[in-house]
Amino acid sequence: MTVTVDFQRVYKGNTPQPAQFQRWAEAALANLDEDCELSIRLVDEDESADLNRQYRGKQGATNVLSFPFESPVELSPRLLGDLVICAPVVEREAEEQTKAVADHWAHMVVHGCLHLLGYDHIEDDEAEEMEALEINILQAMNIANPYQWLGEQHA
Repeated sequence: MTVTVDFQRVYKGNTPQPAQFQRWAEAALANLDEDCELSIRLVDEDESADLNRQYRGKQGATNVLSFPFESPVELSPRLLGDLVICAPVVEREAEEQTKAVADHWAHMVVHGCLHLLGYDHIEDDEAEEMEALEINILQAMNIANPYQWLGEQHA
């Protein structure tokens, strides 16, 4: 299985390198049995806030937005959709949660990829399933449980 990442960096600050995003996406999608493609776009707070308002009806920038692609016909490779990640929010959250910035970037990619696969966290049981997957995927890359900063027991 091959994962192709179309990488777009419109944010002008420092971010991880495209190869790291590729590795994180491959880890998140390792259980797929087909070739797939997704876009990852790194943006500033203005673009994130505009998209968040337009597509979710929410104010302000957010860490990651996922836009799954649903094709009316079968395509190869499978087009999963787009992730839009707001670099300043990811960096700020990492600091607030006392996490390594790279680990939080990895979490946002894994979290977003799972959304592209149809996972969600609206209902408690869905959230538990999604969080458990995130924890396991990140653990395989030697990244600590991203939810332990909450002071709760998660998966």
